[in-house]
Amino acid sequence: MNMFSLGAGDILIASVGIPYSPQSLTSPLTKRTILRVAMTLFYSDPIFQEHETGDHPENAGRIMPVLRYMHFVSLDALCKRPAWDGATPEQLQLVHTPEHIAGVEQMAASGGGQLDPDTVVSARSYDVAVKATGAVVNAVERVVRGEDSSAFCLSRPPGHHALADKAMGFCLFNNVAVAARVATEVLGLERVLIVDFDVHHGNGTQAIFWEDPKVGFFSMHRSPFYPHTGMKDETGAGAGAGTTCNLPIQFGTNRKEQLEQFAAALRNFAEKISPQLVLVSAGFDSHRLDPVGSLGLESEDFATMTDEIIRIAQRHADGRIVSVLEGGYNPLVLAECVGQHLEELVQHD
Repeated sequence: MNMFSLGAGDILIASVGIPYSPQSLTSPLTKRTILRVAMTLFYSDPIFQEHETGDHPENAGRIMPVLRYMHFVSLDALCKRPAWDGATPEQLQLVHTPEHIAGVEQMAASGGGQLDPDTVVSARSYDVAVKATGAVVNAVERVVRGEDSSAFCLSRPPGHHALADKAMGFCLFNNVAVAARVATEVLGLERVLIVDFDVHHGNGTQAIFWEDPKVGFFSMHRSPFYPHTGMKDETGAGAGAGTTCNLPIQFGTNRKEQLEQFAAALRNFAEKISPQLVLVSAGFDSHRLDPVGSLGLESEDFATMTDEIIRIAQRHADGRIVSVLEGGYNPLVLAECVGQHLEELVQHD
C-alpha cells in the first residue's frame, strides 16, 4: 500500500487548484486583533515552488494559500524573514549517506523521475530540497544563539519519512533530523526533543535517532496507517533505549481524547528528555478535511497542540522552538491550520 491509499472513513476532496478566498476561512485569527507586538522567524522562498510534482498531493499549490492567508490576517507583519543558504554536503551527511545525497542530485540533474512510488523528483528538486533543509538548520542556529526564541519553516518537500539512505513518502532529505544533528554535533546541545504530530508516523526520523541518546522523538499519528510503523513498543535501542515515544491513534478517536492523550504523553516524555531545544515536525494532515490522511481534527486543535508544545519548551528549553512543515494537502485548510500554529508561536515569542 502506498501513501495515497485511503482507509475506511477517509474523506477525499479536491486538493489542487482551489482558489483562495478569505471569506472561506473561519479561523479566530480573522476575528480578533493580536494586541502584543512580537516577532518570530519565518522561512519561505519562491524556490519551494520549483519542486515540480504535477498532480501529486504534495505540490507547489500547497504554499501560496498559506502566504495569502498570513497577509490577510497580518501574521506576516509579526514575523522576521531571514535570508539563508542551502544545507551544505557536510550538514546533510550528519544524517544521510553520501550515496543517497548523490542519487537525489543525479536524478534531478538527469531531468527527474521517481525515487519510490510516492516520491517525485524534478529537475530542480535537489536544489529545492537542499534549500528546505538549510532553512531548518539556519533557524536552529539562530534560535540556539538566542536571536529569537521561535521559528517556522514553510518549506517543501517535507522530510520526516526520509531515511538515512533512502527517499520515501514524498520526502527527499530529513529536514528536522539534519537540524537536530547540527544542534547536537555542531552547536553542542546535549538534549533535543522532536515532536511530530503529522497524521503519518515519522519513520525516517525515528530510524535515524533509534540509538541516539541525545535526541528524543515523540510522535502522535494515525495507526494502523502508512508507513505502518510507530507502535507503542517502539522505544529505541542501545544508548537510545527509551528516547522514542509513540502515541498511535485509531481512526474514529474523538478530538478531545486525542488532545488529552497528546498532552499527557508529551509532558511525561519531555520530563524524561529534559530538552534544551524543541523541534516540531508540523504535519496538518490529521485535519478532518485532508485528502490523504485525517484523524478528524479541526483547525483550532492545532493551536491547542502548539500551546502544549510551547509549555514544554518554556519549562525545559528556555522557550526555544523550531517548527517545520510536513504534511497537509488541502491548501485552504492548510492555510488555516498553519495560521493557528504560527499565531501561537508569535504570541509566545
